[in-house]
Amino acid sequence: MTHQIEDMKQLKIIISGGGSGGHIFPAVAIAKSLKQKNQNIDFLFVGAKDKMEMEKIPNEGFKIVGLWISGFHRGEILRNLLFPFKLILSLIKSILLIINFKPNLVIGTGGFASGPILYIASKFNIPTLIQEQNSYSGITNKILSKHVDLICVAYENMERFFPKEKIITTGNPVRKNIIETIRNEKDIERLFSLNSKNKTVLIIGGSLGARTINETIEKDLEKLKDNSLNVIWQTGDSFSQRANKKIKEINTKGVSTHKFIKRIELAYEAADIIVSRAGAIAISELCVLGKPTILIPSPNVAENHQYKNAQSLVNKNAALLVKDSDANNKLVDEIISLKNDPVLMLKLAKNIKKMEYKDASNIIAEHALKLVRNEY
Repeated sequence: MTHQIEDMKQLKIIISGGGSGGHIFPAVAIAKSLKQKNQNIDFLFVGAKDKMEMEKIPNEGFKIVGLWISGFHRGEILRNLLFPFKLILSLIKSILLIINFKPNLVIGTGGFASGPILYIASKFNIPTLIQEQNSYSGITNKILSKHVDLICVAYENMERFFPKEKIITTGNPVRKNIIETIRNEKDIERLFSLNSKNKTVLIIGGSLGARTINETIEKDLEKLKDNSLNVIWQTGDSFSQRANKKIKEINTKGVSTHKFIKRIELAYEAADIIVSRAGAIAISELCVLGKPTILIPSPNVAENHQYKNAQSLVNKNAALLVKDSDANNKLVDEIISLKNDPVLMLKLAKNIKKMEYKDASNIIAEHALKLVRNEY
């Protein structure tokens, strides 16, 4: 089933990605860039039932259908026994989706749901593209790489995982408000009540927070304050009460705690040093910002990919790395040491900025439309 496009206005595109924000955000960003280039694209998203994309994607104004699919679960034999049945049913549903929707292009951004739909699309000779956010490929994209037409990546040396002739280095999409931020002192002061004489450290463990980071900051918050540092601390929901209690005990200007920082671009702008997990999208945003960064990779991710993401920056002297298991003893000392070393701060900022990719979602969208026009 080959789809020839006579009129670029009548495109149908399936996009599949989910399971985590790191797969969902690029999918939405690519869809929005495609929409800017062609208002008459009909999109259908494909996700995994009961995963966060089933709620997030409709909130962005797109249709989504769910497949009954999941990966293997360590130590859960009963759930794993269901895997072959889930896969077969997901492949059958993917065939029906392809036949009924008749897409001109199928894009995958990772997550288990993208496996069946992209595999089936490739068998129907429909143009296919995957986007890999990490420096270490997930299993779904590794398998799909043999079948798809094009692979957009964010890191060098990805031919370790994918056929070299299919790879295009585009970087990862980043939020527009981060690229376009103009420093707003009034809003920064209102949100974070900083001491203007002190340097500021932003502690951010992802939208859900990070227990190790939170407990470390809670333990050593006075130490940061005593070393003339402002602290902007995103805790996530579960640690919020403990963090607020700690701040009341200290009762000081220049330390603020937030369940979730909605105006994250202002927090980034205010920060002199950033402490972050090493998710692919977070790292791409940090490269755009060009600020001294300490990365604490989450140990609770597939194939330890956050550690590998972080290592790719450390190898270029573009960030410092503290292991999650060492954070309790080392993190705060590392922050203070960095704050007291302006030469190292400048070097890290300069080197991380060199790793920036601009306008990735637009570039990926352009390659996607070239695929549809059969220009490869």
